[in-house]
Amino acid sequence: MSTKRIVRAAILILFFLGGCKDKTKEVNTRVVEKDTIVDTAPKDTIPNKEEAEEFMLTEENAIEFFFEYQKDLKENVLKITTSMGSFTVQLFDNVPYHKANFIYLAKQGYFDGTQFHRIVKNFIIQGGNADDRETPQKRRKIGRYLLPPDGKKGYKHHRGVLSMPSSERDNPHKLASPYEFFIVVTKPGSYHLDGSYTPFGKVIQGMDVVDDINAVPVGKGDWPSNNVYIEKIEVIR
Repeated sequence: MSTKRIVRAAILILFFLGGCKDKTKEVNTRVVEKDTIVDTAPKDTIPNKEEAEEFMLTEENAIEFFFEYQKDLKENVLKITTSMGSFTVQLFDNVPYHKANFIYLAKQGYFDGTQFHRIVKNFIIQGGNADDRETPQKRRKIGRYLLPPDGKKGYKHHRGVLSMPSSERDNPHKLASPYEFFIVVTKPGSYHLDGSYTPFGKVIQGMDVVDDINAVPVGKGDWPSNNVYIEKIEVIR
């Protein structure tokens, strides 16, 4: 990609982000409409002074960082180990920012100890958040940023597809939350999501584990009655 195209892309993303800044609202971590898929974490991830002295991703540097990060990235298969078993996912190569983001967070150990915290029967399981103190601390350390939507690569929300939720309800440009993801369990798929969210991978082994997670009892706000932990996400090839 030429320097001019990189600068142009960065300006476009900053324009999108600027257009959404004044519309940020805290999302209730328990109550979200069934067909709305958002980041369920409170928006309190502003770093403290000590954390700011280390490298962190921001709205200003995230696109450039992931553009460089994905250049030599050959890996695209990851194993997700949960408290209910493990399954394997393969990320799409032509969704570079979302692929790079997911692999980067996995290598940073962000997902380890988080949960599948939202489960909607016969629809999705959503992971990457937790009702603990460690998860927001991890987010603060890594940084506060969003990703541009990339839903025009021809991928649909078939059963088993990984996709990325929006950052909040009041988000007209559907900018993606980098810290959470959801997996479609609907047969044959949930195609009403196409165009609104970014598919960036698919389950290639262990879909029965995903179905088992989707079958657990849930309480208010679709939060599982018993926590379903993501013990580790590791890049395997």
